[in-house]
Amino acid sequence: MIAYIAKADGAPCPTLVLDAAELPSAESELRPVLTGVRRWLEADGHGDVLKIALVAPSPHPLFDLDYRFVQCLPDRLDAFDFQGSCGHSILSCLVVAHARHWTPRPAPGDRVRLRILNNGDQVVCEVDESWRHGGSFTVYFVQPPGKSITQALMTGNPVDRLSTPTGSYEVSLVSLGNPYVFVDARELGITSRHELFEAGDDVFDEMLSIRRSTSALLGVPDTSVFPKVAMVGGYTPGRLSARAITVPRWHPTLALTGITCLAAAATAAGTVPARLFEETGGQPPQVEIETPGGLAVATSTIEDSARGRVLEWVSVSRKEARIRSGPLEIAPAMTMLPRRLNSALH
Repeated sequence: MIAYIAKADGAPCPTLVLDAAELPSAESELRPVLTGVRRWLEADGHGDVLKIALVAPSPHPLFDLDYRFVQCLPDRLDAFDFQGSCGHSILSCLVVAHARHWTPRPAPGDRVRLRILNNGDQVVCEVDESWRHGGSFTVYFVQPPGKSITQALMTGNPVDRLSTPTGSYEVSLVSLGNPYVFVDARELGITSRHELFEAGDDVFDEMLSIRRSTSALLGVPDTSVFPKVAMVGGYTPGRLSARAITVPRWHPTLALTGITCLAAAATAAGTVPARLFEETGGQPPQVEIETPGGLAVATSTIEDSARGRVLEWVSVSRKEARIRSGPLEIAPAMTMLPRRLNSALH
């Protein structure tokens, strides 16, 4: 089994990219294979890799690649979350796709269309720059025709009230690429950009409690890493500031799907991000977001229709990714494949 390790700037860890055509699709058969892959990663000094992307050329005429994301959970080698997606891992797939000859050599202006099998999303990545082992891209999270901004709100409400053992919080629940929970940082006692980016374990633990309460509200297992949770502040004129948690720590920046969710929420009247953005004097549709790792810029493209304001897509510009290692041969993991598949591959 051939693998590559790639990393997008701002990602909490690298992504292992595998050929989906060499792997079973059923979760029950895939899990032991990926457990073997993780054992190989640990043994080969790549234990920091907690993201796996399964990619192959798409048979669908409207897409170039089919993509499936797997989040590795840190507590056990056989623990995975198959529910969500990852924008940074999508970027890693783009640079590996060229190395694997799944897509033509990219040139500025070229577009790669991905079908996200985890959740049915459609993502278009436009090449801004290309070099031998990497590139820079603008990523478009394309929305279904006629989808209104309010349809991105998971409960249909701009805000919901959640309770934890130590507090009560007004949050906005938004799903675009991944589900996210946004809470005003002031409700966690944070009143400055410095406090936001330097918050410690006590705030981290309370953020986890907020996520667990959200899972209960939505009726999803609290063992999943989804929904994600981020606290948001407005400390700089015209900009939002955000800090999120990931697996198993603070995110060094903000996930690409978090950026898109936050940008969309900032244009939806009455949400926590929209209120904060208005307080800063920000003007949608472009949203600048300060993170611990730097500035991100996203744009929500919205059109007026007879049914109201329709969200066409959310784009994030100038995102870079590079191949770290590869091609790598994961021979030990082949022994974990189901016998009939192993025979077919040989």
